[in-house]
Amino acid sequence: MFGKISSIKKRLRSSYILIIVLMIIPTLYSVIFSRIHTMQYDKIITNVSRANRLSQIVKVNVSDEIWDIVAGKIEFNEGNQYVILRQIRSGIAGMMDSTSNEKNRQLLVVASRAEDTLENYVNMLGNQINDNASVAENEKIMDEIRGVCSLIYDILQNFIVSEIESAADTNESIKRSSINLTFIQSIIGLIIISISIYAFTSVSENIRRPIHDMEVLSSRIANGDLNARAERPNVKELNHLAENLNTMAGKIEDLIDENVQEQINLQKAEMKTLQAQITPHFLYNTFDTIIWLAESGQTAEVIEITRAFSDFFRISLSKGHEWITVSQELDHVRNYLKIQKIRYENILNYEFNIDDGIDNVPVLKLVLQPLVENAIYHGIKNKRGRGKITVSAHRINDRETQDSAESGDSTDYIVFSVEDNGIGFTPPRLEEVLNELNKKSDVENLKAVYGLYNVNKRLNLYYDKSVSLSIKSEYGKGTLVSFTVPFNINVSGESDV
Repeated sequence: MFGKISSIKKRLRSSYILIIVLMIIPTLYSVIFSRIHTMQYDKIITNVSRANRLSQIVKVNVSDEIWDIVAGKIEFNEGNQYVILRQIRSGIAGMMDSTSNEKNRQLLVVASRAEDTLENYVNMLGNQINDNASVAENEKIMDEIRGVCSLIYDILQNFIVSEIESAADTNESIKRSSINLTFIQSIIGLIIISISIYAFTSVSENIRRPIHDMEVLSSRIANGDLNARAERPNVKELNHLAENLNTMAGKIEDLIDENVQEQINLQKAEMKTLQAQITPHFLYNTFDTIIWLAESGQTAEVIEITRAFSDFFRISLSKGHEWITVSQELDHVRNYLKIQKIRYENILNYEFNIDDGIDNVPVLKLVLQPLVENAIYHGIKNKRGRGKITVSAHRINDRETQDSAESGDSTDYIVFSVEDNGIGFTPPRLEEVLNELNKKSDVENLKAVYGLYNVNKRLNLYYDKSVSLSIKSEYGKGTLVSFTVPFNINVSGESDV
């Protein structure tokens, strides 16, 4: 009954686009024709109002002004006759620019010529008055002026009638447009209803049937029938779902067996993501420092910080390996401190205390730099005066412990520590930091211990739970962060340590 569709999204998108286009058509039609008719009405009303005002000027103002001049009430040079004539000329020109009716334009052309004649008679009257012509001669010119005014008045009245007829034509056009719009909307409404019904029935059926089949499949799997399979629905949005259900049915036992290892891998991936969050701000600050040094002409410092910066990131990448040598880890920290020393020359000193014979021992990379960074930003920078950071790496043996003495075995370890003489932690804050380091979830809400948390979590994952950070601090005196790792460790899959 319903044809197969290749993509539900495509079908719905096509239907919506078609419906929207159809709905826009009457709107555009209505807007365009309303705009046209509004402009026509506006021009007609403006022209009628202007013509009516000019009619009164021609009929009353011109005759009264000329009579006052002829009767000697005012001097010709003091009269407003030319001002009135300019008003008439300007009004006729404005109406001619705004009218599109050819008949009306011809009327206005005649009115314009009549206005020219009127101005000529006014000029003649002025000449006669200057020549001291008789009153009879002046009255004769005045009669001519009144006749021309009457002609202009009649032309303007004809223009008003013609504009009103144009308004009637426009009104008829509006009626026809309204009828056409109603017809178009009715047709479009029927088309939209048909499209909506078709889209609903075809899409719903092509969704309902595959979902029903997959529901049956999930019920069979839940009841232990792992050989059950769903047919491919041939619908783009549902094909992957059916394939995934079939894959799930075939691999569910393997997934159960691999679940524990997968969780461990997931935690490691999470730690790699957290690791990438340690130093992005350091990158921006270092580039700013290089730019500042270059602008200051300190070439030697630019070379030194650039070389340290390059080595820093080379060791950070380490060809993708998670394990590097102790010497590489320490070089990584040295490069970091060189850069920070240039930036904070007046407040930062540092030193390294390293035992001999541990340079080539493998260690998890990037575990010291976050501790040094934390010491700078949360210890040194928060105190007054010059600060000092001491990085240490000492080899120890546990043969003196009771367990080792009883078993006759001994194990070597390396103790790494980062000590600063910064502001330190208050007892409540130290307790809060230690609690946050042991969080198993809600990592997003950590407060300023992201770097410490990342190092602690990675030590737990790559060594074991016994390897973790130890923090000792006294407010106003400084902080010591340390951890102990095995001297000998089997590093699998890391050939270039």
